[in-house]
Amino acid sequence: MSKQVAEIQEEINWHWRNTMRPIRFFKFDAKAAIPFCLLLVYLRVSTIVFAIVVMLFFWILEKNGLTFDAAMRSVRTLLFGKERPALMAFRFRRLRDYG
Repeated sequence: MSKQVAEIQEEINWHWRNTMRPIRFFKFDAKAAIPFCLLLVYLRVSTIVFAIVVMLFFWILEKNGLTFDAAMRSVRTLLFGKERPALMAFRFRRLRDYG
C-alpha cells in the first residue's frame, strides 16, 4: 500500500524533476538560438557564419559536459584563480593597539 502511495505522489510531482534542465532549441542549448533571431533580421553570409560558429561553440561545450554558465565559471577560475576571499582587501579589519 505504501508503495502505491509513493508512486501516486511521484506522479503528482513529476514536473518538478525537469526544472533544472537546460532549455533546448531543436537539439542545442536555447542560447544558441539568439544568433538565428539576428539572422531573421539581418540575412547576410556573415550572419549565417556567425550563427554556425555559435552553434558549434555550444555543441563543443555540450560534448565536454558543460553548460554555458559552467563554462563561463571555469573561464573565470582560469583567469583569476581559485581563491575568492569573502571580503575585499581594503575591508579587512586590522588589529589596533590602544595601550
